[in-house]
Amino acid sequence: MTERLSITPLPFNPDFEQVPDDESETISGLIQAMREIAETTFADGGHAIRSVHAKSHGLLQGEIEVLSDLPRELAQGAFAKAGKMPVVMRYSTNPGDILDDKVSTPRGLAIKLIGVEGERLPNSDAEVTQDFVMVNAPAFMVPTPKDFLKSVKLIAKTTDRAPRAKQALSAALRGAESLVEKAGGESATLKGMGGHPTTNLLGETYYSVVPVLYGRYFAKLSLAPVSPELKALTDQNVDLKDKPNGLREAINDHFAQHGGTWELRVQLATDIEKMPIEDASVVWPEDASPYVTVARIEVQPQSAWSEARAAVVDDQMSFSPWHGLAAHRPLGGIMRSRKPAYEMSSEFRARHNGCPMHEPKTLDRLPS
Repeated sequence: MTERLSITPLPFNPDFEQVPDDESETISGLIQAMREIAETTFADGGHAIRSVHAKSHGLLQGEIEVLSDLPRELAQGAFAKAGKMPVVMRYSTNPGDILDDKVSTPRGLAIKLIGVEGERLPNSDAEVTQDFVMVNAPAFMVPTPKDFLKSVKLIAKTTDRAPRAKQALSAALRGAESLVEKAGGESATLKGMGGHPTTNLLGETYYSVVPVLYGRYFAKLSLAPVSPELKALTDQNVDLKDKPNGLREAINDHFAQHGGTWELRVQLATDIEKMPIEDASVVWPEDASPYVTVARIEVQPQSAWSEARAAVVDDQMSFSPWHGLAAHRPLGGIMRSRKPAYEMSSEFRARHNGCPMHEPKTLDRLPS
């Protein structure tokens, strides 16, 4: 029997999105800054990588099951019909250059559902995928595209420079963040600059941080570990001594012996004042609208990262919120501004690596 929601979701109104007159200038600045990052790392390594979230730590394939008997408000878009689909998951860290893991920055998780049905977003008519891009924080680090551009410009200026100094700075920032957390707080700024605790990526809960359409409503999404083996990794520190890829090794070690289960959850908006679209830094209150599970992801033991697997997922796949259904169109200035930058990054990688980006229609077994 279909359950009823405990809240009344707010239907999306196009007036909820407000486009500043100078947004096109901000977009141009983002493209320029991200191209500078890509060109710098390509000149250094001879291989084109992502402008952000360049370093992957886990590349997983599994299966997502959309739950049956969802309330009609939740049975939307990719979740309109119960059933199972293949899924690819990519764990990463934030910078656009490949750094020693001692430079500890926010974590990202991109998931690609394969085999979704429904009306597509523009320029994705021939595709059957739905991507959701997440980080391990409930809101974005800055409120507006202009603020985001300032952050990206700083990243561009420091890309591929003074890696040892970055490690020392990161250690100092982690110490400062630890003191803040002991006092009951948390600093997105300290974490973003390199002060993120050196915890296992698999124990984190990830969030879309910015809203997307959810059929006739709008929402944020999260992915939370629920199997005991994954939950045991929450807040567990990873030993990075003499291990520049220690985070990757930790994920590989886990999936060599264990699988994992996650819940994909949706938080429907109920109040445009408390749950704004254009201010991406606002955490939507869960007492006004809790996250509700709509699907589960299952991953079996496997090789979680290898050069061969990276050649397929890192080099040939692009994870973008605009690979998907019209029912899940990204919303707000942060996402409008990032769209052309995502496209630039994919085109740059395809052009320089000679590997065209492709959206899989089915999922063959990834290399071990």
